[in-house]
Amino acid sequence: MSSLQTVQTNRAHLVSTLAGGSVEKYECLLDHLLSQNVLNWEDYEGLSLVGQPLSILVRNLLDTVTCKGETACKQFLDVLHDVEDSAHEVNLCLQPPEDLSQPSQYLQRERPRIVQLTHNYINAVLQQLLEHCCITQIEIEHIQLPIYSTSQKARRLLDLLRLKGNEPARYFTEFIHNLGQGLVQVTDVLVCLGYQTKLKTTISAQSKFLSTYDGSENMCLEDIYTPSVLEIQTYSSNSDNIPGSQNQDLLSIFNAQGLINDHADTVLILGDAGGGKSTLLQQIQHLWANGQGFHNFSFVFPFSCRRLGCINKPISLRTLLFEQCCWPPDQLQDQIFQYILDHPKQVLITFDGFDEFKFAFTDDSKHCSPTEPTGIAGLVFNLIQGNLMKDCIKVLTSRPDAVNASLRKYVRKEMHLKGFSEEGIQFFMKKHHSNPDTARDIISLVKANSSLHGLCNIPVFCWIVSKCHKQLIACGGQTPQTMTDMYVLTLKHFLLHSSTKMKVTENVLSEKVHSIRHLGKLALNGLCQGLYVFSYHEIAKEEVAEEDLSLGFLVLSRNFSDEKQASLQYYEFIHITFQCFFAALYMIMNDDVASSLLHKLFKWNRKPTSESCGRVHRISQLCLQPILHRQIKPLLHNIEIRNLQITATFVAGLFSDVLYNNLVASWQPIKFPKKRKIIKRCLTKGIQKHFRSIPPALKDEKKSMHAMPEFVWLIKCIYEFQDVTLSQKAVQGLDVDHLKMTYCGISPAECTALAYVLMHLKRPVGIQLDHNSVGDIGIEQLMPCLHKCQAL
Repeated sequence: MSSLQTVQTNRAHLVSTLAGGSVEKYECLLDHLLSQNVLNWEDYEGLSLVGQPLSILVRNLLDTVTCKGETACKQFLDVLHDVEDSAHEVNLCLQPPEDLSQPSQYLQRERPRIVQLTHNYINAVLQQLLEHCCITQIEIEHIQLPIYSTSQKARRLLDLLRLKGNEPARYFTEFIHNLGQGLVQVTDVLVCLGYQTKLKTTISAQSKFLSTYDGSENMCLEDIYTPSVLEIQTYSSNSDNIPGSQNQDLLSIFNAQGLINDHADTVLILGDAGGGKSTLLQQIQHLWANGQGFHNFSFVFPFSCRRLGCINKPISLRTLLFEQCCWPPDQLQDQIFQYILDHPKQVLITFDGFDEFKFAFTDDSKHCSPTEPTGIAGLVFNLIQGNLMKDCIKVLTSRPDAVNASLRKYVRKEMHLKGFSEEGIQFFMKKHHSNPDTARDIISLVKANSSLHGLCNIPVFCWIVSKCHKQLIACGGQTPQTMTDMYVLTLKHFLLHSSTKMKVTENVLSEKVHSIRHLGKLALNGLCQGLYVFSYHEIAKEEVAEEDLSLGFLVLSRNFSDEKQASLQYYEFIHITFQCFFAALYMIMNDDVASSLLHKLFKWNRKPTSESCGRVHRISQLCLQPILHRQIKPLLHNIEIRNLQITATFVAGLFSDVLYNNLVASWQPIKFPKKRKIIKRCLTKGIQKHFRSIPPALKDEKKSMHAMPEFVWLIKCIYEFQDVTLSQKAVQGLDVDHLKMTYCGISPAECTALAYVLMHLKRPVGIQLDHNSVGDIGIEQLMPCLHKCQAL
């Protein structure tokens, strides 16, 4: 049987085999046929149309070959046999060009081997051709479209060079011939350039959009990014060496200004919950990935500490960088990783949310091997210390109280994210609302309400105001006064938004009480376990139903979820403060929660255990017994102090007169009055305990009290409680001439609370607020208590 008859007789089998295989195999077959002149360029272009079904292309190929006769069919069968036999072989032996005066013919003849050789280095090869003006950046962008594989990109490059003339083809011919013969190796820089391009593409896709807290919409980061005030501690040149602060931009994170340890390479960015730390890192990553900034870094590796904390297996530095961020081609991993180790100054590693890392920082164990696996805590801590990747810049974001003295020894520079300035608040509103009238109304609303103005210094509150602006405008003069008011407003907004049947006038809290209870139980149990991410099975176990998920307070975790499989989906609260808020709701609405738990909430043990290293608060399991199922009770014994304080603040706020009456009408819990009395008594005794500890004044000196951050927290709780009588009782025992409140993390929101309480002082005092972030907005909040200030 002739070759022509063989092709015709076995047509159905050939179509089934080739069309059922991969596109790569088909295109590799075309490469060989073109190189042996079985196909001409006109045939090739017609048989490689993008978008055509593979079955149609295969049939057209068989038609073309059979039309060319017996010789073409024989060559086709030989090529097909060779392609199938060499599918797993790598033959990169290029024949030397016989005549460089006709480089296009050489490229066509050696096309299969050239594709095989260059596809792993395609990005580096393109960059080399660009630098020698053989191709343009626009042509590279067309070749590098994400719909093409690396082999397809190599083929498109060869197609382009055929049309570019002799000089570009000649340079490329010399380059790949020397590369194939081993006379010239692709340099580490070129190899890593390809990986850098892939890494940038990955990070650009991840950082392009800024998800709203509720995950309901994605907005382009470039369009809506609003910078927060970023300050760095500086020191004056005088002999007193008095620390100060200066506003900075993102570039200042990496410059030499404000260094506190020249030998360290970790930059620490501190900020309160909701202050914009994650968004700041996202902006840095976005600018780098899109070539708009931070060009001194060849590689940026971003990590979420929340995600890292869930890694239970030993892991090496190499696996951490490649598995968690972006894999290079298998055959190039060693070369790329070695380049990273050899050039640490070109690498930036970011750790977002260090306060959510499960492990307390310690420098006890040393790990210096980049390839040997170790626990994730040891790996991260040794990166911070510089035992691994010394001279690589690491940027950590964290809430302030999660940083201990041991960690600060390895800090190169410490910066503070202070939230929005006055201009930043307006900028945020204008960017989030395309209708200028709406933005103007919201800005006017914020300015007209002093308490609201103080809260909007924090980005998460700006988002709440932006999200609930219709309800706020409708409130008129009864706008929310406290942080808890704002979160209850958001709760009602989400509940009404999720229910198409309910009217605004109906009691939505009563209607959705079961959903609130389910979410509250999940939130509280999660806090006690240090959990911020919940698997689909954990959510089902806590009786959180699809209806509860639809409210919008739990959203898919982008760092963990596989959206294609429900069993692999993970959820998290839209913000850690909302998890604390629901935990507080559960504590007050559930009569099964013992009153003794509320005592513990405001009277936690201030002496950290050795296990906690100052970061974790252990609540008595006895107090948690009413909350928990017996079978999981032993698992729930830890809660972080910072989350405990936020939760306690919400609990105090939920017992304010307005919210108390609202919640009693909605849920009618039996123990509400008793719990309210407990909270009031705890707050009064807690703050008066501070006053009793004030040492007597020295002779000829005024009596002074140096307040601690815990004092400010109790003041905030009293303000959230919104009880004038409680405020008066709280400060009636304060008998000092000078109240020093330096370094207490006081922002405009805290100033509002301070004014609410300190205005009831019996006699004026001097108040020192240096080294906080009061700002102009904070001064506005302090106006009601200025008559009690001898000096400020």
